[in-house]
Amino acid sequence: MNVLIGVAFAVILGAVAWAGVAMLRGGGKEGSKGGDMMRALAVRIAVSVLLFACIVIAWSLGWIHPTGVPLGR
Repeated sequence: MNVLIGVAFAVILGAVAWAGVAMLRGGGKEGSKGGDMMRALAVRIAVSVLLFACIVIAWSLGWIHPTGVPLGR
């Protein structure tokens, strides 16, 4: 599970970097620049939602547990 979370975070950071490069890149066509940036941000959102769903499913199946940090003590 730790590997899955690490890979997902790496993909999320890669998508943010991809969007940043697309935003900064000069390019001849304006539509291409915006399309690349939107695609990268859509990938980031999709991976983030998938990661959250995997964490919730793993928690509900008992594969991962809360750390047990006491609240309000």
